[in-house]
Amino acid sequence: MNIQNTIENSVKNAFKSIYNANIESVEFQATRKDFEGDITIVVFAFLRIVKGNPVEIGTKIGEYLKENVVEISDFNVVKGFLNLVLDDKTFISSFNSMTTDANFGILDPKPNEKAVMVEYSSPNTNKPLHLGHIRNNLLGFSVSKIIEASGKKVYKTQIINDRGIHICKSMLAWKKFGHGKTPENTGLKGDKLVGNYYVKFDQEYKKEIIELVASGMNEKDAKKEAPILLEAQNMLLKWESGDEKVIELWKMMNQWVYDGFDITYQNLGVDFDKNYYESNTYLLGKDVVADGLNRNVFFKKKDGSVWIDLTNEGLDEKIVLRADGTAVYMTQDIGTAIERFKDYDLDALTYTVGNEQDYHFKVLFLILKKLGFEWADHLSHLSYGMVDLPQGKMKSREGTVVDADDLMQEMTNTARTISQELGKLESYSTDEKEKLYKMIGLGALKYYILKVDPKKRILFNPEESIDFNGNTGPFIQYTYARIQSIIRKANFNFNDKIIDISLHPKEKALIKQLQNFPNIINVSAENLSPALIANYTYELVKDYNSFYQSVPILGSVNENEKIFRTQISQKVGDTIKLSFSLLGIEVPDRM
Repeated sequence: MNIQNTIENSVKNAFKSIYNANIESVEFQATRKDFEGDITIVVFAFLRIVKGNPVEIGTKIGEYLKENVVEISDFNVVKGFLNLVLDDKTFISSFNSMTTDANFGILDPKPNEKAVMVEYSSPNTNKPLHLGHIRNNLLGFSVSKIIEASGKKVYKTQIINDRGIHICKSMLAWKKFGHGKTPENTGLKGDKLVGNYYVKFDQEYKKEIIELVASGMNEKDAKKEAPILLEAQNMLLKWESGDEKVIELWKMMNQWVYDGFDITYQNLGVDFDKNYYESNTYLLGKDVVADGLNRNVFFKKKDGSVWIDLTNEGLDEKIVLRADGTAVYMTQDIGTAIERFKDYDLDALTYTVGNEQDYHFKVLFLILKKLGFEWADHLSHLSYGMVDLPQGKMKSREGTVVDADDLMQEMTNTARTISQELGKLESYSTDEKEKLYKMIGLGALKYYILKVDPKKRILFNPEESIDFNGNTGPFIQYTYARIQSIIRKANFNFNDKIIDISLHPKEKALIKQLQNFPNIINVSAENLSPALIANYTYELVKDYNSFYQSVPILGSVNENEKIFRTQISQKVGDTIKLSFSLLGIEVPDRM
């Protein structure tokens, strides 16, 4: 039985003894830092059972607990809050139980339990990944790790958007202007090469619009009649009809992009258990729509298009099949959702997609529910805000995006510059230095993005993210390295359990933070928010640095204190490493 259960039972006994009244539950909360205490009982909640002054009620309950619960050494009452002070032995016992579990806070998946699928990335094969994709991938990958840590089996997946007019634009531009250039003969990553021709298409398209307008055509018609656009549309029709030459070109250029994506994913430290391809899934859902039409879930308009009426749910009418019988994105998403629940024994599915698609997913989930799929209640949209830069919004077709590979390299270069200025790596080999620069640079990038609530928009500032002070990845990495230095210098056995010492307030604060780690994982998993893990880690590191500055560790003259403080340091280091692993961030042993 844990201490909270012990206290709850004792409070129930207190009410029976003092007031001859029964209470069903006790409301606990963390004690505010400006009050003395380790756990707080909300007295206001009792006023519906016992009428009276909350301070008087809290004082009587506190006196009863101090007399009857050995773990409680003192108490105080502030208005309607009873703050309980736990004795040192309770903290030490709790800490010792944590140290026996190297993965404290991490749960193994329960046998025979259904899995969770998290979809993220979902790139287009006409351009390389950019800064927006980085936030998407970091969120999706981290949420997958956090859900897994909470005791679920997780499948990580992406759907690659490898068909459509935007893909044909880059294909056509390469065919017209590429002159046989390939990743091999240019030295360019395949996704960058293809992306260059997507930009080239837009440049040529704009030139043709200007020429048509100059010849007397209005701009609206010019945008529709530009020859290069008509060629791209014709290429799409050929692709859909299975034209061998177009399919061959499509396969070749898409493979260039896949190979490029793989390098980016590897450098970013994310992966997938399964890839879905839009070229294989875009017809899925049409049979489901036909069945739904027969069951009056959908209705057909005079032009033959098929819709669903969601006005009673506060939404609007949504098309699910065009008049010519072709699918829309909603049709495909209906089909792919069903397909995934067939492919895997899933309990839930989470889509990591920007908040501009909030409405789309509301409609999708509602349609699937109306179609009778019980699992529709377990669908969620991990909606996130866009990433802005100091210089403004990015545009792929104009070539003004921040390329993901370039950004990661820039972060590594910045880490190199700052580390060289600090001058603490003289004993490192060149390879060790480069590995560390990358670890610091990527740690800074990932932490800066993940520490922000997913729903909020981010203004990304690379220089600010790599600061070695404040709420940054490098600051936390440096604290971890400092702890490893302490462990290396500890030339004594610190594995024995210490059971009876007086604790410094800073030690108690650290133990309370460590105790909260399992709860933070669960709350973060429920809320699909890596930010909770990131900011928990920062608070833990702040508390540790305060402890480090306040008490001697290896220099303590008391042998038991020296052992216990080394153990606390090690456990804090282990927890930093675990929590950062959930964010996809590595930590260095030396820095």
